Amino acid sequence: MPDSLATPSAGAVLPIIGDSLVVRRGGRLLVDHASLTMDNAGMTVLMGPNGAGKSLLLRLLAGLVTPDSGTVTWAGSSPERSRASRVGLVFQRPVMLRRSALANIRFALKAAGVPRAERMEQAMDALDSGGLSHLAESPARVLSGGEQQRLALVRALAPRPSVLLLDEPTANLDPASTLAIETVMQEAADQGTRLLLVTHDPGQARRLGDCIAFMCAGHIEAPVPASDFFDHPATGEARAFIEGRLVL
Repeated sequence: MPDSLATPSAGAVLPIIGDSLVVRRGGRLLVDHASLTMDNAGMTVLMGPNGAGKSLLLRLLAGLVTPDSGTVTWAGSSPERSRASRVGLVFQRPVMLRRSALANIRFALKAAGVPRAERMEQAMDALDSGGLSHLAESPARVLSGGEQQRLALVRALAPRPSVLLLDEPTANLDPASTLAIETVMQEAADQGTRLLLVTHDPGQARRLGDCIAFMCAGHIEAPVPASDFFDHPATGEARAFIEGRLVL
């Protein structure tokens, strides 16, 4: 993806800043004054135990959930639909439309405002980047789990977002599918897309992460270089997580 193609076409979103975010549900504090900034190039990895608030934080940054207090800003202003195509989001369980793999991507491009004359070429480029060209006319919902997740990833990247948020995109996938998805993610990062990846896999974090942030019980630590996180964890909870011990 040439740098010229990565220029926002529907308004800038960087930096994305979550400042002192708080979310309460049913009397529970799920996100506790968490702050995170997405701006630096490369891939930031968000790690932490189940129930830490990681998935919810992604949805807050994407503008899908409104915090009880604190703010989310995209390039200095509140998130808005007109810039939503600049922020991609890939869930752990992809949702496929009842149409072909190619049509899934063309639909995403249409929603992002890509001109009709450009959609086919961009959609085929996206399929090719994920090694899915041979499945272009296959119904998306009959693809294997790994193929669906690759399709979800290249579909999110097809409109050329500035930022891509990923929630455990390789959970429960076989090694070959995981490698294919990691390759696409790394290529996107190398081409200038900012990525925020939620993962429980320390090996994946070591392979891909430029910076790592640790979240536990709704609190988040500021991102640090991956080597610092693994070699010198800042908290006992982070050390326990790295060592594979239970973190309550």
